[in-house]
This record gives sequence, structure tokens and C-alpha cells, in this order.
Amino acid sequence: MITSVLVANRGEIACRVFRTCRELGIRTVAVHSDADANALHTRVADTAVRLPGAAPSDTYLRGDLIVKAALAAGADAVHPGYGFLSENPGFARAVLDAGLTWIGPAPEAIEAMASKTRAKELMGVEPLREVTEADLPVLVKAAAGGGGRGMRVVRRLADLDAELEAARAEARSAFGDGEVFVEPYLEDGRHVEVQILADTHGTVWALGTRDCSLQRRHQKVIEEAPAPGLTPELTDSLHEMAVRAARAVGYVGAGTVEFLVAGDTAHFLEMNTRLQVEHPVTEAVYGVDLVALQLRVAEGLALDDEPPRARGHAVEARLYAEDPAHDWAPQTGTLHRLAVPDGIRLDTGFTDGDEIGVHYDPMLAKAVAHAPTRAEAIRALAGALERAAVHGPPTNRDLLVRSLRHKEFTTARMDTGFYDRHLTELTEPAPDPHAALAAALADTHARSRFGGFRNVPSQPQTKRYAVAGEETEVHYRHTRAGLEADGVRVVHADASLVVLEVDGVRRNFEVARYGDEIHVNTTRLTALPRFPDPTAQHAPGSLLAPMPGTVVRVADGLTEGATVEAGQPLLWLEAMKMEHRITAPATGTLTALHATTGQQVTVGALLAVVQPTS
Repeated sequence: MITSVLVANRGEIACRVFRTCRELGIRTVAVHSDADANALHTRVADTAVRLPGAAPSDTYLRGDLIVKAALAAGADAVHPGYGFLSENPGFARAVLDAGLTWIGPAPEAIEAMASKTRAKELMGVEPLREVTEADLPVLVKAAAGGGGRGMRVVRRLADLDAELEAARAEARSAFGDGEVFVEPYLEDGRHVEVQILADTHGTVWALGTRDCSLQRRHQKVIEEAPAPGLTPELTDSLHEMAVRAARAVGYVGAGTVEFLVAGDTAHFLEMNTRLQVEHPVTEAVYGVDLVALQLRVAEGLALDDEPPRARGHAVEARLYAEDPAHDWAPQTGTLHRLAVPDGIRLDTGFTDGDEIGVHYDPMLAKAVAHAPTRAEAIRALAGALERAAVHGPPTNRDLLVRSLRHKEFTTARMDTGFYDRHLTELTEPAPDPHAALAAALADTHARSRFGGFRNVPSQPQTKRYAVAGEETEVHYRHTRAGLEADGVRVVHADASLVVLEVDGVRRNFEVARYGDEIHVNTTRLTALPRFPDPTAQHAPGSLLAPMPGTVVRVADGLTEGATVEAGQPLLWLEAMKMEHRITAPATGTLTALHATTGQQVTVGALLAVVQPTS
């Protein structure tokens, strides 16, 4: 039997596997980069082994170092998690050659299915070899790995070569494999998948469907099980194709077969030979622990002849440290507090006080709600996220709540183009109009135990805040009756709770302050100095780094003095495993170029200046 498991991964998935291992009495081993030295997954594991360096290519993609770590720590099995080396047959072979148990499919099955090009050939689907205008739009896709890395939608034939090059570079960085291919891109399809689980005795389970259509940058944001609105005939067909794909390669363990569904037609996309990020919704609906079943299968035990029955509906939302309104830019900083109401499952790799760095994916957590019906599950998850304490850098929390309550989603009419159509309305700033006043009153109480009333009438107190990118100013005064603000009655105010009455309606505002960063209920504010510092302003046309990261590429031949066109890509910045294109804001002349390939930049760093044409 397995006695000790090393997880060849980090963050949330490592913590999730460790949780099941602890329940089963199995010892746990973590591996970590230098950037992850104090990460949660290293703290909850029984043992942790350092992988020197910070870049994935030096650490989590070094299969040789991970195998050595397993042997040094006395592990007898390796769980790959997802991403990184989870679909790398060479790594699976190295684990087996070292005499360790591999918690996953055989290397031959990974080889057959982990490369999306070979998987399509196995299922009788050919990728596009020559792309013409008639084929557009098309999707450039990495042959190895997933998570949206190495994927590009191409709508103009003239852009194809550049997008192929960019996709290869991103795939090589994320998975150590730069192979890409091209397939047709359906604008209005739904992303539907089937969870499978197979043992070494010939049993293959199809554990229902999942819908993962709400995606940003081809990476899933909201998932649910079962996929709504499918006919029984289509569901049966999807199950049959998924089981057939598993049997075709002698599959063992957990895997997912993915499809693009348009109407009543399903197009095979790929098979992921690993556990998926969204596996908790299947666990909730079927009442199983997929990691425990993976371990059982790896030990050679048999599954029951039939899977358990599905019950109810589950919805999962991925909470990211990112700014959806600004090209989904990842955010960094301290996660001061993360908590959701009872009844919601929260899978995370962070805890209060942890730092969100630049090296890895910006996902903070997955929140999952399970209920008897789809409508109840959606309502429960949206309400829980709305009431959750998420104190730290900006996140996509508001986007998630609005997405869950959007009519297209509640009526199950969504598709993969959901955010292309609705992102602007879903990210429209809507801060609480009284949040700044609550912050000011709480701060006043915290700074003055005895209050500030004077017998001689004084001018109102003033405080300034930045809320949703805009500056706001609030006024209040101390009177004999207590604190007073225009049009608002202050019922109570202390450092952490302010109660205001507006037009006869009383509202509570929970306030938490971390330096100049303030959270009032779900509104995030930044305290501004009373007298602004007259710092130098950047010249018009300045391009500033939207997040800390690495300049991975500068456009070929780009030099100061060059003429550029509005929207022309100038350089590419990589942060948190995502590549961001910095483009010319207007047609004009590049008067300054400060960025160089390989340069580490901080948020707000000046990258280039484009002087617009008069």
C-alpha cells in the first residue's frame, strides 16, 4: 500500500491532495521553489524539499529534481496534480523507473492523449494543415498542457505567423514543449466535458458532464455539473465517446474528455490525462473523493461495476487576483484575509497574510456550492461570494457574482463567447456610495479614542480615497450629538464597524484597514494623503507596466524613432504564467524605449513612450 505521497505541484492542488492523504493516514511530501519557500502547501505537508530557483523551468518542470526529492524524502508514490509535468510521459516513466508508484495513467496512454494533435488523430479528427481565409477564425493551441496557455484566436490570415510564434514561446515556457497546432474556432460553442475514472481491471466510469463555457483567455472561470440543457441522447453520446477514448488507450486513473458542443452536435477537442481544476463539482454531485479513488486505483484496487448515482447540482467559481476590466491583468500583494460563509467549499493554496507573487498562476481559490437544483446552487454561490471577505489585491470577485446572476447564465444560454459580449457591463465600476464615509468614520474612531467635539463650531473634516480608479472626498463633523454627515445619520462608529442610516434604512459596514488599503464590506479603497504630493507626471503616450513581470519579447526591429501604428504590438510582458501584449496607444513615433528582453519590471514602470501624430 501507498504510505507516503509526493505531490509534484504547488498551491491549491497540492493542498487539496494533501488533505485527502491526511484523511487516509498517508504521509505527505511537498516540493517548492524559492518563491514558494513559505507557501501554504509547504506548511501543511509533513515534509518539504527545496527546488532551487523560482522560474518553473528551473523548478516544477525539472522532473529529475522532483524524482530525487521523492527518493530523498522517502516517498513511495508521486501525484502530479495538474499543469506542469502532469501530462508529461517522460516524467511518468522517470517516476516508475525510480521504483515509485505513479498516481496516473501509463506513460503510453499519456503519450497517446496528452498531445492534442495525436489525440485528435486517434479519435479520427485532423487538425488544419493549411489555413486559408475560408477557415477563419481559427484557434492556435499548444499540443501539451492546458489552462489557456499557448492559445490564440486568429481572425486575420496576416496575423497567423506572429500568433504561432507567440503561442510556441508561451507553451515552451509553461510546459517545456513548444509544439502547437491549428483547429477551427467556433464562436458560439459550449465547452462540455466528461469526467472518467478507470481501474486496472477493465472498469471505466463516466462520471457525468461538466459545463465550462465561461472562460477568459481560454481559461475556465465558472464550471458546473451536470452540464445543463443537454438532451439525454447527447449526454449518452458524450459518455460513450469518453469511455471509447479511454478504452482506446488502455486508460487508468482519472481523466477528462473535452468537447465543443454546438446545438446537438459534439466535436472532440482533447483528453486531459490528469485531474482537472474543476473536479470538485463532480465530487459534490457524485459524493466521491476523486483523489482517494486515484490512490485506490494506483494501489491496484478495483472500482465498483457502476459509479454512484448523481445527486443535485454543483457550481464552482475560480477566484483570481486580477483586474478583469484591464485585460485581466494579474495583481500582486498581501492576501490579508480570505474567508467564505459556511456551507461553501473553498479549495485554496493561500491563507491570511500570504504574499501573492509574480511567478505563478493568479488563482487564489475555488469556491464550490452544491444544492438540490441548479438555481439553488447558483444562488448559494453568488450570495456566498458577495459576502466573502477577500482582503488584499484587486480580484475578480465582483465579476464572478455578476456572471452568476447574469440572465444568460441563469437560463443556461451561455457559450464560450460570454465574456467577449458582456465583459464591459460586468466590469462597470459600482462601488458602494457610502463606503468611503464608513472608512473615514472608522478611521476617525481608531485615531481618537475620545472623539473630536469642540465647543466652538469647526469646519467639516475631510478625507480622500481612491475607489475603483476614481478619487472621492467625504466630509463629516463632530457635534454634541456625535458624528454627522450630510444626508446620513451615523448610528454607530468604531474602528471595525460603522452603522449608517440613509432615508430611514439602516446599514452595517464592516471595515478592515491594512495601512492605506481599506476594505469596507466588498468595496476596496485606498486612503489618499490630504494634500497630494506634486510628483512628476508621465509624458502623454507613456506606456507603463500594468503589473510586475518579465519582458519576454520586444517586437523585431523596434527602435527609438520608429513610426508605429495604433494597436501595433511593441513588447510582451509575462506575469503569473500569462503573457500580456503591450501595444501602441496611437499612431505616432516611438520616442523612447526603456524595455529590454529579460528585464524584470515593477508595476507602473515606464516601458516606452509613443508621441502621437499631430
